[in-house]
Amino acid sequence: MAIEKNCEEEEDEEEEEEEEMEKKEERICRKLVVGYALTSKKIKSFLQPNFEGLARKKGILFVAIDQNRPLSEQGPFDIVLHKLTGRKWRQILQDYQDKHPEVTVLDPPDAIQHLYNRQSMLQQVSDLNFSDPHGEVGVPKQLVILNDPLTIHVAVAKAGLSLPLVAKPISAKSHQLCLAYNQRSLSMLEPPLILQEFVSHGGILFKVYIVGEAINVVRRFSLPNVNKHDLLNNNGVFRFPRVSCASANADEADVDPYIAELPPRPLLERLSKELRRRLGLRLFNIDIIREYGTRDRYYVIDINYFPGYGKMPGYEHIFTDFLLSLVQGEYRVK
Repeated sequence: MAIEKNCEEEEDEEEEEEEEMEKKEERICRKLVVGYALTSKKIKSFLQPNFEGLARKKGILFVAIDQNRPLSEQGPFDIVLHKLTGRKWRQILQDYQDKHPEVTVLDPPDAIQHLYNRQSMLQQVSDLNFSDPHGEVGVPKQLVILNDPLTIHVAVAKAGLSLPLVAKPISAKSHQLCLAYNQRSLSMLEPPLILQEFVSHGGILFKVYIVGEAINVVRRFSLPNVNKHDLLNNNGVFRFPRVSCASANADEADVDPYIAELPPRPLLERLSKELRRRLGLRLFNIDIIREYGTRDRYYVIDINYFPGYGKMPGYEHIFTDFLLSLVQGEYRVK
């Protein structure tokens, strides 16, 4: 009887092992399906051939979401990657999440909305009161102007802001900015807008790309320092295009090493971790400057959702590893 019992147990164990092997093989063969809803410009910059090729090798399949068909009729998806705006799209995603809680949506539409408004964008950084042995991180003093450009100088004086001031549209969908050197130029601005005190930073900005827990930092040329001579000899409003684009890459430039030195890695890792938690986002970048003449005083001046990752060195491997990490344990893709 004992021999028969042992034989039955061995057979059961063999069957369990076979079932487990079949499940493993099924997971290995199954693709990780990422549905994407992006603008044509974002598709071109993000879904580059090298990136898609690497993704396929790792078992990741990108599938375009048809915005003319109900989302629930498409897929099935493991991840939905999007950067579309509008109340209708947010509602579509919310309804889809309610019906398919097992699908990861990158990122929650309501969390993204906070970054599209510069009035609320930097509030989480300000609330952090961030300070550690590697430095302090804050935001420039700023003021919201909703109307009446003729009274801007009064509001600026009341708020205690110092000239010069950087003027930015409230909507973060626009990257146009202006620099106002004196009080007379303030009346030339066009509300609604955000005014930020200009912080001299040696003309170098640090763009910190965040992809989940991974971070990557690049240098970009920015606005030059402003001195007393500039304040006395510049009148009017000076308009600037997007100052931190890829064409302004400063990684290989001959720059004073004290200005070009990247912020300490531990500081950036802790800051990005805190912002991921507070913002509820996993795909964004922060623009950081170091106050000129200091080694450890930093300011966050902008945060962007789903930035131009195609400009980030090595983004193909970083992003595919991130996508796989979201479903690690559920899939065993090659």
